[in-house]
Amino acid sequence: MKTINIVHLYAKEMNIYGDNGNVAILHKRLQWRGIPSKVMHINVGDTLPVDSHIIIGGGGQDAGQSAIAADMKKKQKTLLRMRDDGVVMLMICGMYQMFGHYFKTTEGVVIPGLGILDAYTDAGNKRIIGNISTKSHWGTLVGYENHSGKTYLAEGIKQLGVTKIGQGNNGEDTTEGAQQNNVYGSYLHGPLLAKAPQFADALLEKAVQNIGVHKLSSLDDSIAEAAKHVALRRPR
Repeated sequence: MKTINIVHLYAKEMNIYGDNGNVAILHKRLQWRGIPSKVMHINVGDTLPVDSHIIIGGGGQDAGQSAIAADMKKKQKTLLRMRDDGVVMLMICGMYQMFGHYFKTTEGVVIPGLGILDAYTDAGNKRIIGNISTKSHWGTLVGYENHSGKTYLAEGIKQLGVTKIGQGNNGEDTTEGAQQNNVYGSYLHGPLLAKAPQFADALLEKAVQNIGVHKLSSLDDSIAEAAKHVALRRPR
């Protein structure tokens, strides 16, 4: 059986909220099923593996985003081609913003994004912080949001979920996250996949098809589900 290659994009610069947990979760869920997987940490100056099956990116401070901006532009064509080829990608917070068309600062300066997701982000006047839950195709997603940017999706682009508690993309239209092709974006830290086993497996199911696996065996997710219900009882 071929190996699933999981790429952690900018693991050094964009990982201050524990979003590397999403990488560990996907790797472990494959391991439990006997499907070989390899985690590759790709940072500034590194080349993206052409045989990537899953690419994960996390949140970071403004300094981290500035540090990777030039390098991301160098990887833009490769990432766009991978998107079109159906490579699975999950981008959280800062990386979610940078996968859109642009980020506009409070001073009106437009910082170009990669255009992988048909969305854009404007800087907000205050930071959005707190617990968040959203209703999605894969059940309730729970996490913690901490962002000042307000993201808006282009017409026809699907949201990841509908916000029930918290602000989500912008605090105005109840959307949270985005999904386009096999690319997903979200503001949920936590890490997101720790309490979202159905969503985690949805990502894996798309990825393993490329190595000839068409159905994942079931796992006991009772602990993850219990943790989700505990999180839902927390105040914002």
